[in-house]
Amino acid sequence: MISIWEQETFYRKRDIVIIGAGFSGLWTAISIKEKSPEKSVLIIERNAVPLGASTRNAGFACFGSLTEIIADSQKMGWDKTLDIVKMRFEGLQKITRYFKNKEIDFELNGGHEILNNEESLQHIKQVNQKLKSITGLQETYSLQQHKIKEFGLHKSQFLIENPCEGSLHSGKLVQKLLERCHELKIEFLFGTEVRHIDETSQQLNVGLSEELSIQANQLIHCTNAFSSPFLENENIIPARGQILLTEPIENLKLKGTFHYDEGFYYFRNVGNRVLLGGGRNQDFKTEETTTLETTEFLQCHLENFLQEVILPNQDFKIALRWSGIMAMGNEKTSIVKQVSDRQFCAVRLSGMGVALAPKIGEIVGEMIGER
Repeated sequence: MISIWEQETFYRKRDIVIIGAGFSGLWTAISIKEKSPEKSVLIIERNAVPLGASTRNAGFACFGSLTEIIADSQKMGWDKTLDIVKMRFEGLQKITRYFKNKEIDFELNGGHEILNNEESLQHIKQVNQKLKSITGLQETYSLQQHKIKEFGLHKSQFLIENPCEGSLHSGKLVQKLLERCHELKIEFLFGTEVRHIDETSQQLNVGLSEELSIQANQLIHCTNAFSSPFLENENIIPARGQILLTEPIENLKLKGTFHYDEGFYYFRNVGNRVLLGGGRNQDFKTEETTTLETTEFLQCHLENFLQEVILPNQDFKIALRWSGIMAMGNEKTSIVKQVSDRQFCAVRLSGMGVALAPKIGEIVGEMIGER
């Protein structure tokens, strides 16, 4: 049983409870509190630190690659594709307004994509025309063949550059968001799992155990790939992203962020080390999981990719291996909506949460404000 002191402080009724302290949960809380400072907001996170994808990604700004945008336009049409690109572009701008680049190691040093056939090059002019109204650039994507040698990517046929992409330190970004939340008097319960949710016409009971629950007027699900237990009817497919990081490499030529094969492979330099992730298209079924572990098959595959494509004829050692859990679906579009009288959700960020979450937080904040 809890004491009256706990009952009237940590576990008291709140206006809004948010489940999940990752990028979407933190940005949503900030948006709500900045718009309505009088509202009490509590974020509940089951782990000691946010663990799904926010602190376990590759540290990309997530603007997107050329082949990815081509594939999205063919699958969803240009209207939906451009809406997502615009949201990502504006989300990255918002991050730079809130935080100094050095605070989160943000480097807008350009994104690159390796292509080994000419098919996608035939679409580059159309893509640039479509994106001009968003980025303001004549050429969002351009061919930069001379940089293949510069980056040591000798086995690559074509190299596309995109000045809107960049890299950042995901952990430092989460820390800065947490600092902003504390400034706004947003409260937290870390290491606490939501077991059940009971909704009535009067209020919500957010159950933390059989004996303990917190009342709330409204609740927002921001648990991305881990949302299925409470959002059973939504199309949410977990997607594990495995990553490895090398030991420091002397005279490393690689600089910036890189995509390969519609973004299924992604790599970058972290100082003089190489970070490489992806390859889940080699084993889709196994990687549709919420289990945070690495597999021998995919880690070996990534090492081979590192040897053949990124660091040909170079020795390297692996320093770290980890994985993060993204949320995918039948479409790239996120699920941001009201799911009942008192519950809302902002989930399925398709591996682009870094850039999407700042704008998705605003959308949810507006939804909440209308109630």
